[in-house]
Amino acid sequence: MDIIVRFPKFSFHDLPKVWARNRAFVYDRNATSFIPTPMEPWLIRILQSAVERLGPGDAALKEDVKAFIGQESQHFRQHRLFNKAIADQGYPGLMEFEKRLADDLVEFEKNRSLKFLLAYADGFESMGAVSAQLWFDELKPFVSQADPRIADLWGWHLAEEFEHRSVMFDFYKALFCRGPVNAVINGYFYRLYGLWFAMKHLGGYTGQMIGYMAKQDRPGMSPGDKAQVKADIAAYIPIYRKAMARKLARNLLPWYNPRRKKAPRGLREYLARFEEGGEMARGKAAERAGKQPLTS
Repeated sequence: MDIIVRFPKFSFHDLPKVWARNRAFVYDRNATSFIPTPMEPWLIRILQSAVERLGPGDAALKEDVKAFIGQESQHFRQHRLFNKAIADQGYPGLMEFEKRLADDLVEFEKNRSLKFLLAYADGFESMGAVSAQLWFDELKPFVSQADPRIADLWGWHLAEEFEHRSVMFDFYKALFCRGPVNAVINGYFYRLYGLWFAMKHLGGYTGQMIGYMAKQDRPGMSPGDKAQVKADIAAYIPIYRKAMARKLARNLLPWYNPRRKKAPRGLREYLARFEEGGEMARGKAAERAGKQPLTS
């Protein structure tokens, strides 16, 4: 699958605070949206600073890196717009979490090895590919009941995460996994360490942000609202966790290679909507945005 840089344009004007039927799903996606805005510019910096370390036989990987950077540049720009809309709905503290994560990443960049940075980055990217599989295959009931603008934002983003799923893996492997010893120590054990660290670090932030939003909302909720939130959590969290664990378990195998992941059905056709001439390409997206109701 070729890596194509697409230029969609989203509008979050008049976005409802509860933009999907299941509030636990809303909290999860809102919190997760504050991860790529510091993370993806950081990934770009890391790759740009290290790309010249690739050898003459890595020309194809260098081209993939350029396309990866192009896609990630669009991702964090669109999420910044979404994040502002979220923060303006009574969650200003989310910006502080975002800043704390950005500060962490700067500290890593200054004080950690390139091997750690790329293993951590590969861990983040591997979670993105799994999230794409979940979005299109496991979470359809929740996505179908969301504001179409947010469904499209996340659908486009995660579909491209799947499209470029092997770039960070290949980059890390090219620099640190040459030879049989490095293939085992760095290519398996240290790679798993990077995945574990990314899950723990970034998962900690999303959990705190979800808790913050729930705390902000609680005083204005009726008893019925609170009961509905509990029901939403019970309906969403077990499905999400079980699906994530099942899909992510494959990343732990010694022979793991993201290229072998099965693409969600219709992924290529879905992404065509965001390419030149497609209904969600920049210039056409504005026609579709407007005020859109939740689908039933």
